[in-house]
Amino acid sequence: MLDADFFRRWMTVTAAAVDREAQRLTELDSPIGDADHGTNMQRGFTAVVAALEKEAPDTPGGVLTLAGRQLISTVGGASGPLYGTLLRRTGKTLGDAAEVTEQQFTDALRTGVDAVMALGGAAPGDKTMIDALVPAVDALADSFATAKAAAEEGAVATTPLQARKGRASYLGERSIGHQDPGATSSSLLIAALVEAAGE
Repeated sequence: MLDADFFRRWMTVTAAAVDREAQRLTELDSPIGDADHGTNMQRGFTAVVAALEKEAPDTPGGVLTLAGRQLISTVGGASGPLYGTLLRRTGKTLGDAAEVTEQQFTDALRTGVDAVMALGGAAPGDKTMIDALVPAVDALADSFATAKAAAEEGAVATTPLQARKGRASYLGERSIGHQDPGATSSSLLIAALVEAAGE
């Protein structure tokens, strides 16, 4: 069973990973975006960790809903609303349960990913965070480690794609050959599940 502590660890581990990879995320964002994805994500997850230390919700749903709210209010550009929607919708789907099963978490995260697709209008293959999140959710039923591998593979697979959504889509064919920063940060979020679970 997964409790509020697990989800707090997930957010803390994600924040540390984003911190570590911020420069790389910004470098990926440079040729096809605003060159601020790393700093935006860093600011957002730093705020999430600070908020969780202050409020400490005692349910998985509460942790993720608070995290999503923080991201929406602190992250600039499209990333804030998209990541915020992902975590908030996942949290709201988990409801008030003190503990959830891995299957309940998988189902809730799928609802969160669907909400991101509805908000951004992106589908798999559009060279966005969805390219990492969809395969990750599909693989979650197996294990966190399988989901991590699927997300990382999905992020790398965005490199040869032409962007059809978001800022990168304005570049047309020039977006080809660059790994998508949103898919890359999403793979960090999924990879953090492994460490949070102590696997």
